[in-house]
This record gives sequence, C-alpha cells and structure tokens, in this order.
Amino acid sequence: MEVDSDDLDNESDFGPHKIAERASVSPTKKRASTSSKAAKGRSSIATKTSRKSAGKRAKKEATSEEEYQSDESSAVVVGKVVQAPETGRVPAGQISQNTFDFLLNLQDPQKNDREWFKLHEPVYRLAEGEWVAFVNAWVTTLVEVDDQIPPLPPKDIIHRIYRDMRFSNDKTPYKSNFSASTSRSGRKGIFAAYHISIKPGGGSLVAAGVWCPGKNELQTIRNVIKRNHARRLRQILAEPGFVNYFGAPKPLATKGKEPRRQSIFGAEDELKVAPAGVNKDHP
Repeated sequence: MEVDSDDLDNESDFGPHKIAERASVSPTKKRASTSSKAAKGRSSIATKTSRKSAGKRAKKEATSEEEYQSDESSAVVVGKVVQAPETGRVPAGQISQNTFDFLLNLQDPQKNDREWFKLHEPVYRLAEGEWVAFVNAWVTTLVEVDDQIPPLPPKDIIHRIYRDMRFSNDKTPYKSNFSASTSRSGRKGIFAAYHISIKPGGGSLVAAGVWCPGKNELQTIRNVIKRNHARRLRQILAEPGFVNYFGAPKPLATKGKEPRRQSIFGAEDELKVAPAGVNKDHP
C-alpha cells in the first residue's frame, strides 16, 4: 500500500506508534472490532482528506504573492482623517494629479505605513476609482485591437496595492504605483500579456510580453523564433522607432564586422553562453 507523504504529516495510521498498537491487539479483539474500525477508518480518511485539502489550499493562499494582504482590521488609528480633494478631478478614463500626488506620498517611507494610509483612505479611494475607470477604458481599447483579449472587468486584472513583504528587506506595506495586466487568460497564466503601470517620477510604462517565463515556456518561445521569426525579429530590432526607444545596438567585439545588437535592452541582460540546443554561432 502506498502512503501519501502529505498524510505522514498528520496523525497517521502508518506511524511507528500505530504499528506497535496494532501488534499488541489480539486476533479476537481484531475480529470483534472490524466493523467499528472500518467505520472509524472511513471517518479518519475523510477527516485526513479534508485536512489535506484545507492544508494545501492554505499553503497555496499563503504563498501567493498576488493574494497577499496584511490584516489591518485590528489596527486602531487615532488622528484626523484627510478627505479626498474636491478640486482637480478629471472625467472617467483619465488620471488626475491628485492620484499622482497620492502615489508620490507612498514613495516616502515616513508615510508608507498603515497609520498614514488609514488616515488618507478617502484620498486612496478617489485615486483607486480613477484607476479602475482608466483600466476599464484601456481594456475596451485592447479588446478592439486584439480579439484574443477577453473583456474582463477591471477588478479581475488590477494588481493589489499591498506589497508582499515576507521575503523583502523593504517593509513598507504599500506599492507606490498602480498597475494592471491582462492576456488571453486574464491577469494570470503563461501567455504573453499587456501590462500598464502608473508611477510618479517617470516610472509609468506600457509593456507587452512574457515576464520571467518558466523553463518550458521559454524553450517554446525560443523554438518558434528560431523556426519562423528570426529574420522578422532582427528587422524589428533594427527599425528606427525601436532604436529611438531602446538605444542603438552596441557593437559586439568582432573584427570589423557590422555592429549588431547584443540584446534588446543592453549588454547587461545578454546570456554569457548560448542556451541549450542553440549553436553558439547561430545568427
């Protein structure tokens, strides 16, 4: 009989103490208690299965950065609540200076804490409302130009403002930007996505592509480029518009050959060796 390793973490019938207990029970007692044990066994299995499922769900929730949110319900904040500004408001689908001012405040570690955030919650709600309306307009445009993008509501593609501080030295609890991502499978998934973020100080961006793909996904992307799109990719990288945004190609250390881009964003992200399965002299 195989034993699920997850069950070994719970109270198990396969532990050494259980085996010893079984060895000490006489055959007569075993026969007399067969029905009772079977019933208890079924109950125990159901309980273990329930515990196992609940444990896995809890583990998944605990390790999901996107679902991470600090518990602020027990925090008691004393101070004057700052109301949302009445001036400088903009029509739906636009971002006001009020929103950028709020995000700029969150870049200050002295303000990026739960107390300050709680006292400025009306300001946050106004900024959040602007962002939701902006993302809704953005998705409407995306759906018109890319029929693979589903018309999801903003709440399904907007990233939380709460930071995951568990593995970071930066313990400020809030992000200083608003962002959203969507693809053919929504905010999550393995497919290339559209991403938009607003951040004061020149940190806003619109991007598209795959961020940190898994090993299998990355290999698939490389294979498709090598097989069908290598020439087209080279043409895109050489276009004046691309060079204007990302800079001219830095020449490789070759003898008198035409300069070629080392990588899309500069030499710092260039692989030191060719990927597995790719000839080092591949054009």
